[in-house]
Amino acid sequence: MREAGRVTALALAAVGDAVMPGVTTGELNDLAEELIRSHGALPAFKGYRGFPATICASPNHTIVHGIPGRLRLAEGDIFSVDVGAILDGYYGDSAYTFAVGEVGAEARRLLEATQSALDAGIDTCRAGNRLGDIGASVQEVAEAAGFSIVREYVGHGIGRAMHEEPSVPNFGTRGRGIELADGMVLAIEPMVNAGGHATCALDDGWTVVTADGSLSAHFEHTVAVTAHGPSILTLP
Repeated sequence: MREAGRVTALALAAVGDAVMPGVTTGELNDLAEELIRSHGALPAFKGYRGFPATICASPNHTIVHGIPGRLRLAEGDIFSVDVGAILDGYYGDSAYTFAVGEVGAEARRLLEATQSALDAGIDTCRAGNRLGDIGASVQEVAEAAGFSIVREYVGHGIGRAMHEEPSVPNFGTRGRGIELADGMVLAIEPMVNAGGHATCALDDGWTVVTADGSLSAHFEHTVAVTAHGPSILTLP
């Protein structure tokens, strides 16, 4: 899984290096697919339940599952990229929200808070803790910054399938849920809105946006629970 995670991380980093005003989301999608295949891996999202692309491309008020295409990024946008790779039958899954050029103060604060929420969730991913501890850690950081946690879309177990049990909510109560054990692998992925937590699914059957049009950020890592603490598998 670490190798699948490494390829996923390399694809995400390559997209990040290419994010700039004027680039299309379709061009970034093609870049990610080329890199994944060049490492002998397969794009995990392409064809998954009918999804038509390699990356989920979600600008500004789009939360998740945006479909890449002709849209050109503009100065001041924020742009979430979710990507996965399959290598030797194992999956990696990671996401990052990039600033396109110079962004506003609220956008910058949202990105920092969501990244911090992910870090808090990862730090809680330790044997003996409970699943609710992860969600509570994420929620506390995001809400302390004045933002809202998306409720309908959550993290998940991952391994030989993209989505495995258990579901990993980004909200919860400490001490609740299953006990985390050595060897479990979880995709932890806070989705945080600048406004309310309500969402709206578009008619394309994939794209999910904030109901109030506020900005949204999404960060994710694939994390293994080990005897020595959390191990992030989606690092280059």
